[in-house]
Amino acid sequence: MSKLARAALDTSVIIEYIDKAGDLHEQARAIFSAILAGKLEAIIPHPILAETYYVAVRIYRELDVKEPEVIASKLIGWLYRLPMIKIIGESLELAVEVGRVKVNYNLALTDCYVLATSKICGCKAVFKKPEREMLRKIDGLRAEYQLIFLEDYR
Repeated sequence: MSKLARAALDTSVIIEYIDKAGDLHEQARAIFSAILAGKLEAIIPHPILAETYYVAVRIYRELDVKEPEVIASKLIGWLYRLPMIKIIGESLELAVEVGRVKVNYNLALTDCYVLATSKICGCKAVFKKPEREMLRKIDGLRAEYQLIFLEDYR
């Protein structure tokens, strides 16, 4: 019996999924379709939920959506309760690994959480695209982590 595929998701992938006009919406939708079909277990570090809420509220406000905070809260609640999504974030091992990623690569803290989660859980780290900070050390990141960027699947 094969083991269920797993992936650590970055905020950018979740936001691309809810942004139907996004350049990479179809790629993000494919990931969420696999999650909802039970073919992929997503692992989301707890800080990603907070960042997703923040970014979603900003997008909903820009789109002039009524009650953007309520809609963003529902999105976070859905992610939190979805059986095929595992939320992690309280272990000492994760804290140390996040710190190590930050020291070695000097990336945004939430990106460090995604990378550390992927390493600890032995899964791929999925981002929309490499951030500017990542590009400076992309070879080292690719050597140490299993990286997937949605933009590579256009």
